[in-house]
Amino acid sequence: MNVIVTGSLGFDYIMDFPGIFSDRIMPDKIHNLSLSFLVDKLNKNFGGTAGNIAYSLKLLGIEPIILSSAGYDFSPYYKFLLAHKISTAHIKITNSIVTGSYFVVTDKEDNQIGSFYIGASKYNKNLKIINLINKKNPINFVVIAPNHPQAMNNYIQECIKLKLSFMFDPAFQIDNFSNIDLLKGISHAQILIANDYEIALILSKLKISHEKLTSLVPILITTLGAKGSIIENNHKKITIKPAKPKNVSDPTGAGDAYRAGFLAGYLRGFDLNICGQMGSISAVYTVEKYGTITHDFSIREFVKRYKTNYKEQLNLKY
Repeated sequence: MNVIVTGSLGFDYIMDFPGIFSDRIMPDKIHNLSLSFLVDKLNKNFGGTAGNIAYSLKLLGIEPIILSSAGYDFSPYYKFLLAHKISTAHIKITNSIVTGSYFVVTDKEDNQIGSFYIGASKYNKNLKIINLINKKNPINFVVIAPNHPQAMNNYIQECIKLKLSFMFDPAFQIDNFSNIDLLKGISHAQILIANDYEIALILSKLKISHEKLTSLVPILITTLGAKGSIIENNHKKITIKPAKPKNVSDPTGAGDAYRAGFLAGYLRGFDLNICGQMGSISAVYTVEKYGTITHDFSIREFVKRYKTNYKEQLNLKY
């Protein structure tokens, strides 16, 4: 199965703050916020939404095709993708600018504050899905992950025109969409996924009820971090319990790993409860490692861990 994964490619600079953000924030001064944190850990890793999702999809037996841009410093990441047999054929290298970079600080309760320097990702708006379409390698699905807003809008339009099913993940770009474009992405998607804060932001921006949102998209997934996730489909709500981590190292990238795990089940035709549980298992592997694509597992190991957590056999061939 071939999946086009759009989104960003970047280097993640992950920092740990040994305190709690809320202890430093005064609600009556929120309009004049000026904060800095002394961190005690810093790591540089490969990341970006497209790279993160593609990596875990590959581990789960799905063939990802990354459609994204990178800069002149991308060589080590490029070699990493080749070593893991992930297609690099549609990664556009731009020699005049660096690859995007994500800077994130995590407190001891796993709250995060981050920012993404767009870098070469600004050229993603020039890339086209249609150039990947051919009879020899049919496209089964498209992931529209957080990216340059214009690129995301372009991909939505292409998916509609080409009649391609897609997962829409607006995330930190919600406020950069017009109401019309955000509504178009949601109403034409097969799956809308966001965390609980982002769902609330969508409802506020569009001035609609949660019930109305569930009527706009066939599958609505709300991720809840360490509390699991909720999947809504045809007015039915499925509560997914979180998988149990062996240890908690770093939550960065867990959401992207969840998306890959869910899709690895969804594209195989599994029921939504199984898909959500696969998402949770995939996510927990990331939580246990420092960085977004520093984890690794075989399908055999994944199946074993699924059974340990959910007390049922997962019919995933290995």
